[in-house]
Amino acid sequence: MLPLLGLCFALPLCAGLLEEARNWGDTSDQVGLRIPRQVRLLQRLKTKPLMTEFSVKSTIISRYAFTTVACRMLNRGSEDQEVTFQMQIPAAAFITNFTVLLGDKVYQGEITEKEKRSGDKVKEKRNKTTEDNGEKGTETFRASVVLPSKDKAAFLLSYEELLQRRLGKYEHVVSVRPQQLVGRLTVEVTVMERPGIAELEVLGLQNSRQRGSGRGPGERCWRARSGTKDALFTILHDLRPQDHFNIVGFSNRIKVWKDHLVSVTPNSIRDGKVYIHHMSPSGGTDINGALQRGIQLLNDYVAHNDIEDRSVSLVVFLTDGKPTVGETHTLKILNNTREATRGRVCVFTVGIGADVDFKLLEKLSLENCGLTRRVHEDHDARAQLIGFYDEFRTPLLSDIRVDYPPGLVERATRTLFPNYFNGSEIVIAGKLVDRAMDRLHVEVTASNSKKFVVLKKDVPVEPRKVGIDVPRSPRPRGRSQEEPNHLERLWSYLTLKELLSGWLQSIEEPERERLRQEAQALAVNHHFLAPFTSMTLKSAPRTETPEAAYGMSSTPTATGPETVMQSLRGTHLQPGPAVKKPYNPRIKISKTSADGDPHFVVDFPLSNLTVCFNIDGEPGHILRLVSDHADSGVTVNGELIGAPAPPNGHKKQRTYFRTITILVNKPERSYLEITPSRVIVDGGDRLVLPCNQSTIVGRRGLEVSVSAHANVTVSIQGTVAFVILLHLYKKPAPYQRNHLGFYIANSQGLSGNCHGLLGQFLKQEARLTGLSKSPAHPLVPEAGERSEAVLEVKGHQVPVVWKQRRIYNGEEQVDCWFARNNAASLIDGEYKDYLAAHPFDSETTFGPGPSRGL
Repeated sequence: MLPLLGLCFALPLCAGLLEEARNWGDTSDQVGLRIPRQVRLLQRLKTKPLMTEFSVKSTIISRYAFTTVACRMLNRGSEDQEVTFQMQIPAAAFITNFTVLLGDKVYQGEITEKEKRSGDKVKEKRNKTTEDNGEKGTETFRASVVLPSKDKAAFLLSYEELLQRRLGKYEHVVSVRPQQLVGRLTVEVTVMERPGIAELEVLGLQNSRQRGSGRGPGERCWRARSGTKDALFTILHDLRPQDHFNIVGFSNRIKVWKDHLVSVTPNSIRDGKVYIHHMSPSGGTDINGALQRGIQLLNDYVAHNDIEDRSVSLVVFLTDGKPTVGETHTLKILNNTREATRGRVCVFTVGIGADVDFKLLEKLSLENCGLTRRVHEDHDARAQLIGFYDEFRTPLLSDIRVDYPPGLVERATRTLFPNYFNGSEIVIAGKLVDRAMDRLHVEVTASNSKKFVVLKKDVPVEPRKVGIDVPRSPRPRGRSQEEPNHLERLWSYLTLKELLSGWLQSIEEPERERLRQEAQALAVNHHFLAPFTSMTLKSAPRTETPEAAYGMSSTPTATGPETVMQSLRGTHLQPGPAVKKPYNPRIKISKTSADGDPHFVVDFPLSNLTVCFNIDGEPGHILRLVSDHADSGVTVNGELIGAPAPPNGHKKQRTYFRTITILVNKPERSYLEITPSRVIVDGGDRLVLPCNQSTIVGRRGLEVSVSAHANVTVSIQGTVAFVILLHLYKKPAPYQRNHLGFYIANSQGLSGNCHGLLGQFLKQEARLTGLSKSPAHPLVPEAGERSEAVLEVKGHQVPVVWKQRRIYNGEEQVDCWFARNNAASLIDGEYKDYLAAHPFDSETTFGPGPSRGL
């Protein structure tokens, strides 16, 4: 059992009410009868919307935090009024749902691609923290609705984040700023950690309201410069005796304390602090020059000294401004820094105050194996940086790689890491192919400068536990109707963060567009409000689920809201360039295909023959269509779905392909999963493409093109191409299912050893006997002749009969020789020999191939 700790406390509100009463003041000088202060207070309160409840519930499972916020408002006035819900969201968190309840109406948030605009729009902007209403490390979510007189409203918000563990500890912060008195205010936190909890500290409430709004520009500048100095003092105190350091100042010009790095001694630290104390700003900010000078000092020291194996070169870069002197172009600063570090120097950045270019600092750290911190100028800089240097001052390993046995883990997040410091952590999430497996072999390789470290371990895999109380989101959970799985949510969170980081780092527009599309598709699929997605409020059926999830009572009947929403992230982002025109579905492709019930068609162009056959499988069966894993590295499988047979038909049921999976193993492993609604491409990076939008993506010889509502084309190394037709029904009959058709457009790159229900015929020739009077005559039936013959292919002699079939989505008709009895004697072996164990199974009964899996 997991250790469980529940924390619940209520905040007393009487003192706040008394304070507000005191602030009303005395109005005895007014003309007329004096109204008691208590009565005047109640009269004013009655005219304002009342917040009757504000509750926050967080459940933390292995450092992944699910947080839900519920707020209830009451309009006691005689007129309709606008009410506002506001919440500070951690900067690292993603909102996953927002719902508004008004009477019997439910307006539910739907995450969509940013370009779509319909319904009540939640504008795609996460407001940056400001002096008046912000908190450290948060961004503000606001929503407003017009609330009818004497009516109630409820706001329900959900967000998720992975809490970072540093030096064995992590912190969970909940912001509670309802902006007014609340009838009932609760915060409840449940923590579940598999290794147990050794230490728990619950801090008191902290009033983070920022003071001093009347400051002038000069005082603000002075406070910012002073906070730069405090941060440097903090880092100097954290240096170890074995470290070496130097100080580079930069404003209009670059000033260096020493011409070389000096060792850490009490005297050098004292002298360094004196130098920092006497540093004075002169107006400009030469970021590029400072970075170049600092990196040069490090490189010179390394080149002329015998450095320890475990040493790492670091630049800790602190600034409170944007680049204004020297090189000011962001891309050039990034390129110059990257060329100077050459992967041998890590850059850790600290942005102080609101005037910094934090995106530049973030990119500098991302591209140079570092970390980024934001320091708020109106807070104690020293307190904000406590422990920052501890996170990276003790380098342990570099070039860390985590590997799993082929075929056992798929869709893993990042597995390569440049550095591992004492007190940091590495988190990887992925999916086990075989859930019944009890142990997983893991290999970790890393270097310690001149040393090479290998760690091999069999990690126990515990069965998935049920009954973990994860707060339910009011949004529909989809077809599976399962409760949230914190590991799957962790995987999607990490993958999205990695895609966004890659997008920030990338400077090539095609690569940026690819990453943008991947991040957008993933965010839509997993319901994350991210920079490339937006949220729309749409009317939804009223159920007990939204309120029950938050422990709230129902609200009375009310008319629909006039909704004014504003929220979250990225209005400055511009859409990327349009992709080139996807594959035209009417381009002529090979007849060799598996489509419909499914009906198989094999074209023998050299023999001028077309052969067809049926496979009557069972729903859930996975058919191996192409198996060439050992040679070209390509495997194609198709999973069947069942449907009732049409009226007056001879079959009891029909089967169709609902999923086509393609495994590509060369030059790098990639997994493709195609359904009528989406395409998932997983090859290091995970990409989800909706089938209702035309797009094209490609990487290292693999190209995937989607033609909206029509087809998906997969091209491999330019020598293999498959086309998957999308069969979609607007109003399907009971016997119809959305399904796929599989067509081989180019088989040049497949080997002579290729097998599978279709693959075994690709490099073969065929001929007919028993029909034509002369070999010179075409072997087709003529008027009055029998339409039966014997087909010779691969040493088999198979009775066939003349038929006509429709292919290419029913748009064309093909004449073919039909082999009866589930293709008995035509295919090698039996039907059961072509059943795959799982969608990416590449085992083959015929010819060379792996034993099972990949």
